[in-house]
Amino acid sequence: MRIAIFDPSAGVSGDMTLGALLSLGVPASWLEQLPARLGLAGVGVTIRDTRRCGVAAKQVEFSIPPQPHGRHVGELVRLVERCPVSDWVKQRALRAFRLIGEAEGQVHGVAPEEVHLHEVGAVDAVLDVVGAIEGFERLGVEAIYNLPVAVGNGWVEAEHGRLPVPAPATALLLEGVEIASGGPVEGEATTPTGAALLRVLSAGAPPARWRLVRSGWGAGQRDPKHYANALRLLVAEQAAEVARVVLIASDVDDMSPEYVEPLRQALTTAGALDVQTWPVQMKKGRAGFRIEAVVSEELADTVTAALFRHSTTAGVRRWVAERATLPRRQVTVQLAPEVSVRVKVLEQPDAEGVRVKPEYEDVLAAAQALGRPPLEVARAAQRDAEALVSKSKE
Repeated sequence: MRIAIFDPSAGVSGDMTLGALLSLGVPASWLEQLPARLGLAGVGVTIRDTRRCGVAAKQVEFSIPPQPHGRHVGELVRLVERCPVSDWVKQRALRAFRLIGEAEGQVHGVAPEEVHLHEVGAVDAVLDVVGAIEGFERLGVEAIYNLPVAVGNGWVEAEHGRLPVPAPATALLLEGVEIASGGPVEGEATTPTGAALLRVLSAGAPPARWRLVRSGWGAGQRDPKHYANALRLLVAEQAAEVARVVLIASDVDDMSPEYVEPLRQALTTAGALDVQTWPVQMKKGRAGFRIEAVVSEELADTVTAALFRHSTTAGVRRWVAERATLPRRQVTVQLAPEVSVRVKVLEQPDAEGVRVKPEYEDVLAAAQALGRPPLEVARAAQRDAEALVSKSKE
């Protein structure tokens, strides 16, 4: 399971998030075309390669022409509702602006939809929120988490004077998010936009075991000398070698079998390491099926909730088990310039070599792109992966 992890040790903002996504390989051309797609004419996008304390990072800046007036949050919600983006992106962007409206409205004593953002800030917020969420969609991760969030120290200049960090609206938006204490950041580290993105994207603390795949850095606008003012995004794989797991099982006899596969997918998305189903004979001679999920202890409640939500069951059984697994890693083989397949590599005991297994979903996608049978693609990916692993040991 491919995941992304916010590492906001120097805080998080919309532009830092966009820079980190570009650093991870999301195309710059996508971001450059975003303002026109959203109907924000005249907005320029500048992308710079820069450094923060010697670390290479991407910096994003929008040049926004003068606007006739500011916009209320209600207007921004209606703008997002018209955006040509997927439902996944739109739902989270709308929730982000509603959260911002509720927080700012509570601070200033006005209705959420009547919260006023000055003209440049309003356009910038739309680009940051919609862009960051769609950027994660393009990154192709299955879940997003965050490490503790730095908020900064001292005071921040607001429209009506100086306020303590975190600013009141940011503090409201960060309710329920783990905060990092201390840190070197003077002033505001996390902005309201950054806090809202964490709320709508992150599922909280990352799983206990994961393997780092790559990382990217998004630079903030300031460049202090004593700390790296940048957001790090980590792309990782959830480690399947969990020694203690929870088994979650339920028997169902009042659910159509055609919905078993969507149920399996929902449990996997929620974090199940493995999901199995098989037919069972239930009371009064009714035919049913048993579904059993294997899940790490920290995600047991999440997967249980998904089982209740996506099935007709009224109760589940849970018990803790020990399991032994082979050490594993992943390689990627390129079957064509635009077609790649991830391959799982299992290290066999007693130095007996490795076993390789192409990822099923990647094989199907590659087969469709290449116009070849999936079995043929799987064999080609396996052959290339074996050669790649063998070469790496030379």
